[in-house]
Amino acid sequence: MDAATWKVDLHSHSLVSDGMLTPGQVAQRAHDNGVRMWALTDHDELSGLPAAREVAESLGMRFIDGVEISVTWCRRTVHIVGLNVDPNNLLLSDGLAWIRQGRVERARQMGDQLAALGMPGSYEGALRYAANPYLLSRTHFARYLADQGYCATVQEVFDRWLADDKPGNVPMQWSTLEQAVSWIVGAGGKAIIAHPGRYKYSDIQFDALFDEFRQLGGVGVEVNTGSHTPAQYVEYAQVARRYGFQASCGSDFHGVSESRLDLGDLPPLPKDLVPVWQDWV
Repeated sequence: MDAATWKVDLHSHSLVSDGMLTPGQVAQRAHDNGVRMWALTDHDELSGLPAAREVAESLGMRFIDGVEISVTWCRRTVHIVGLNVDPNNLLLSDGLAWIRQGRVERARQMGDQLAALGMPGSYEGALRYAANPYLLSRTHFARYLADQGYCATVQEVFDRWLADDKPGNVPMQWSTLEQAVSWIVGAGGKAIIAHPGRYKYSDIQFDALFDEFRQLGGVGVEVNTGSHTPAQYVEYAQVARRYGFQASCGSDFHGVSESRLDLGDLPPLPKDLVPVWQDWV
């Protein structure tokens, strides 16, 4: 079958990072939704990949080893997805371990900050939602705060307290763009800018980001993603054309109750774009 006709989902999360299902459960849901090629891309962590691969391949899916790396660029957080990486690569695994260590201190500071804002016990509460304490994220804090009634939904928690410019957030210096791309490329993978429509940059800053990313060895951009609106599908398809990027797509699935789109629900990419998976079938 021509790869262009496959249902592909190359961005999703399990409870190994901030998703709500095990890697195997995410694999099963992707298969049940008709996905033929699937990647698990947990934040800054590779340990869910063996279980994901085992279930995916038992179901007849083409599995792609992936990761989503946290980057600080121009004082904001950007996510770079690495696809078809070697999960046993030491450069990549050591880099991710360094990021995870930084997450621990940041989470403690966020707990202190939220307590000062009148939400005590947030750190301990967020830990109950995380399978891995080294990957405690804003999403885990948001789930706890929503369940405690401070806000009605996880998204409202972000909007009021935890987004980049909100009082409960603690800025962190993640990896540099150069580090993230070098780790991915060194592990034999392709580096992709995840959901660019989420980043609050000016047009000039976006131009600089795309240029630097390409010069460092980045090859792709997410066009169709659960984090984009349909208008942004069109916008970032044009970005892919302008910069010569390969195009990727993925639901950014975290869980049924928290994701804008389910696994496999994205429309196909425009036919004139080069899919990032063109050589993987």
